[in-house]
Amino acid sequence: MTEKKLAIIATKGTLDWGYPPFILASTAAALGYDTQIFFTFYGLQLLRKKMDLKVTSLGNPGMPMPMPMPVMLQALPGMQSMMTMMMKQKMKSKGVASLEDLRELSLEAEVKMVACQMTVDLFDMDTSEFIDGVEYGGAATFFEFAGESDICLFI
Repeated sequence: MTEKKLAIIATKGTLDWGYPPFILASTAAALGYDTQIFFTFYGLQLLRKKMDLKVTSLGNPGMPMPMPMPVMLQALPGMQSMMTMMMKQKMKSKGVASLEDLRELSLEAEVKMVACQMTVDLFDMDTSEFIDGVEYGGAATFFEFAGESDICLFI
């Protein structure tokens, strides 16, 4: 029996969008999948040694809020920090692992993490700020793995 493969493209660098790639990758790896995450554009924020990610409800009308909040109010200064704090408290109270812990779990499970070299160059990113173990490659690198994957997810 051949090993199943999961390919994930991570494109978002916010607290709320950081969870899906790491939860799915670590779970797939635990189930025996050969797993790779390709981080591109804002998803590269998930590879920083120090993640200082925020959450925002703007453009995300499905986000559950403790009270109804008009979009105009959500755009006020300080709201993003307040909402990030509330989300972190909610996750902690429910026993949800931190992004750093999920990322470490993924690395321990041998999930391959590939940073998009084109995006790194485009944004003049300092790769010394990235965690150890990251590989660098372009779209061809991703397609080499994804072309043989059983599941391919765009997050």
